[in-house]
Amino acid sequence: MKSIKLFFKTCCKEAIESLYNINIDSLEIQTTRDEFVGHYTLVVFPLIKLLKKNPTILTEEIGKHLIEKHHEFKSYNSVKGFLNVEIDTSVFYDFIKTNYFSKSFGISEKNNQKIMVEYSSPNTNKPLHLGHIRNNLLGFSISRILDASGYEVLKTQIINDRGIHICKSMIAWMLYGNNETPESTGMKGDHFVGKYYVKFDQEYQKQINELVEQGQTKDEAKKNAPILLKAQELLVKWEQNESETRKVWKMMNDWVYSGFNESYKRLGVEFDFIQYESDTYILGKDKVLEGLEKGIFYKKEDNSVWCNLEEDGLDEKLLLRKDGTSVYMTQDIGTAIERIEKYNTDELIYTVGNEQDYHFQVLFLILKKLGYNQNDNLKHLSYGMVDLPEGKMKSREGTVVDADDLMEEMHQTAKTISLELGKLESFNEEEKEELYEQIGIGGLKYFLLKVDPKKRILFNPKESIDFNGNTASFIQYAHARINSLLAKSEETNFDFELGSFNDSEEKILLHLDLFSEIIEKSAKELNPALIANYTFELVKLYNSFYQNCSVLKEENQEIRKQRLALSQLTKTTIKNALYLLGIDAPNRM
Repeated sequence: MKSIKLFFKTCCKEAIESLYNINIDSLEIQTTRDEFVGHYTLVVFPLIKLLKKNPTILTEEIGKHLIEKHHEFKSYNSVKGFLNVEIDTSVFYDFIKTNYFSKSFGISEKNNQKIMVEYSSPNTNKPLHLGHIRNNLLGFSISRILDASGYEVLKTQIINDRGIHICKSMIAWMLYGNNETPESTGMKGDHFVGKYYVKFDQEYQKQINELVEQGQTKDEAKKNAPILLKAQELLVKWEQNESETRKVWKMMNDWVYSGFNESYKRLGVEFDFIQYESDTYILGKDKVLEGLEKGIFYKKEDNSVWCNLEEDGLDEKLLLRKDGTSVYMTQDIGTAIERIEKYNTDELIYTVGNEQDYHFQVLFLILKKLGYNQNDNLKHLSYGMVDLPEGKMKSREGTVVDADDLMEEMHQTAKTISLELGKLESFNEEEKEELYEQIGIGGLKYFLLKVDPKKRILFNPKESIDFNGNTASFIQYAHARINSLLAKSEETNFDFELGSFNDSEEKILLHLDLFSEIIEKSAKELNPALIANYTFELVKLYNSFYQNCSVLKEENQEIRKQRLALSQLTKTTIKNALYLLGIDAPNRM
């Protein structure tokens, strides 16, 4: 038996259709509350209005039918519109026997649908920071969860490698760099370029203050600062494909890509292919001009091109500047259309922070006006920002939490805590360092993924590594302990005969039974937190069982095998769940 709950639901559906000659599309099934006898509960309230029957009569009729027709159900009781059904031991037996050696437990078969997930998508003017980490972890985890739900998943990012922000780093290096390189300074490439983005802002602010002292208003000074004008000139040269400008642009971008790849590797995320805005913005401009010809967009007196979304309850949106250069929206239009036409995806998911909610609302509307997104198959996985105890991050001021620094801090924190706890005497130095990395990076990932994406997070590195809390290390340790338990067993085959299960074992089995449902729900809601918190609850249930029930020292061989099989299935589920979150499951800790 693959799923106990699904079997119960199917039987309830058949009972209702047989008793009342009606078709039921959906039924609400819950795990029975601890204070009542039973394992699963059918909520009959939706049927009361449909059948015009007393809830007590309904539950009695359905309960009696289930018991008479299916030996898999032992007893039933009804409580005010809830039908509680007790599952027979044979069902638990069939469930564990079917699944305990299945490495793919909880994973669905392929459904012939293709989904593209975009995440990361950084600018090439600065290194990755804590906000990027949440973005990457969310997108990568959702990709794995969708894959486990049966979809073919394409993982991608669009690199913002052009635009005024890129030109700011470029002009600062051209003016103040003295031809230094990452190699000559010993800096990681993305950090090196990010230094000049900060340098630009410092010089820009200085020039604004000077112009204000000369009599200009603050707004005038912001527009007339010489370094900004030079950056704007550089953008025009770039779009005109001026060779020297393009040469510097490519050189600096390559420095950044090299740095990004190091960060991605340590974070454990990857992509199936990468797009660049320097390519897709051209398609975006072409599509905007097509829309202009068709009357979908309009041109103002200064030659800038706009889309009027007032009838849709929004505002006007700039698509091309008066000098013909494109804006973010232009290139996003081109990127989306290329993805839709080239990769033939059924759905496209953008993993982007909630400060861009309006942007994507506008983008999806514009694409619909252009003849795309007719089935609303574009989605925005919107997530809250990540704050620190010290306050909000600001990249222009150089006050962001650098991703590389944070990952190293997590490694060192894991090392400190692990050494304090001891128990690593059997590890050599290389194994210790690998474990510190698994614990540290795992702690970072779990802390950011266990919270609903929509919520803002206050991240505290020390709280993320706690062997007794809702953390990755707590879950990783449970996996390692079960692995050690199984390794110590003298049994080579956990095959056991039908017997009985105690309350602790049944609770674990019922929770394990929910795993595939949780994966499907997590995929539907685009929420890895459901997986994280499901796994935390599973570990708590197993720890309670382990403390109260003998496994290796159990004298009855059949019970010992049964508990080893239960441990095996629990271990597999923990490992699969951690995999969906992008977290390693160490075999020993």
